[in-house]
Amino acid sequence: MPQCKKNRFFQIAIHSIAWGLMFTSPFFFAYGRNDATFSLSRYLDFCVVPVTFIIVFYINYCVLIDRQLFRKHLGRFILMNLLLIVAVDLFQHFWHEIFRLYVMTDLPRKGDGHHGPPAYFFLMWNFMLLALTVALSVAIKMTGNWYRTEAEKQEIEKERTQAELKNLKSQLNPHFLFNTLNNIYALIQLNPPQAQYAVHSLSHLLRYVLYDNNQNLISLDKEFAFMKNYIELMSLRLSSDQVKLNIDIPDDGRGYMVAPLLFITLIENAFKHGVSPSEKSFVSIAFRITEADTLVCTIENSYFPKDDHDRSGSGIGLDNLRKRLNLIYPNRHILRTERLGDRYMSQLIINL
Repeated sequence: MPQCKKNRFFQIAIHSIAWGLMFTSPFFFAYGRNDATFSLSRYLDFCVVPVTFIIVFYINYCVLIDRQLFRKHLGRFILMNLLLIVAVDLFQHFWHEIFRLYVMTDLPRKGDGHHGPPAYFFLMWNFMLLALTVALSVAIKMTGNWYRTEAEKQEIEKERTQAELKNLKSQLNPHFLFNTLNNIYALIQLNPPQAQYAVHSLSHLLRYVLYDNNQNLISLDKEFAFMKNYIELMSLRLSSDQVKLNIDIPDDGRGYMVAPLLFITLIENAFKHGVSPSEKSFVSIAFRITEADTLVCTIENSYFPKDDHDRSGSGIGLDNLRKRLNLIYPNRHILRTERLGDRYMSQLIINL
């Protein structure tokens, strides 16, 4: 609503300035004349011109364009304007003749030896100016309608994007919680005291997911801290002899803002699919901020072929991540996932 009022005020201001310049233009031409009566009479004679232009302009702008042209009644629109222009043109002609006859009596007349252009010349010239006024009103009206339609489309698209993001987030929270609880369940069997610590850590992680995740953007510092806590929670059930972790996450986000929980899907997948209970494996997670204001996340992990009956890698998390990236960072991100022999690599690059 404030933006609508602002646009309305801007529109009124532009119209007022344009007509104001037309009304005041004779003073610039009359400047320096000594005969004030002559200048005033000339101005009063001139005033009928902008007044009739205003009438023609706003009859079209406020009535005829909406009711005739935009409703596809082109023939009726042209006919009404022809009648309007002819009527206004004749009115201007008779106004000038009567005004010169009874008010501007000091001006030379044709009967006094003064020879000017014939009357039809002024009628045709005025007809052209009035037709241009109609064309101007149509151009301004159609341009305004186009901008308004585009603004409405953008608003609808924005609302659709917000609704889709909200839906994706609602899917993300249960997905995150489901994977975390599975890890804690496995930890309970291996090390109950650490499982208790894990539940306590999970409460902090959930606070971030439930509250900070409601914001569109969050500081990169908080996102880094969240990922470190999550990785620490996941590493509690891992044996350092079996799994090699290489974590490189900066402490300082340099004041950048980022959409929350963008990287957690990639980290979850690395721990979920890159760690084997029976074979040696590794997980490498690295973040860096380049000089070009780009955040680069590179994750590598061991690759173990899945059993044919394993349905754990349904790909819902990655699909949601791609959708969120397309909505939040269109044309500002690169997401790559590929198998490199016995390794699996995921890389997400975001232009901050």
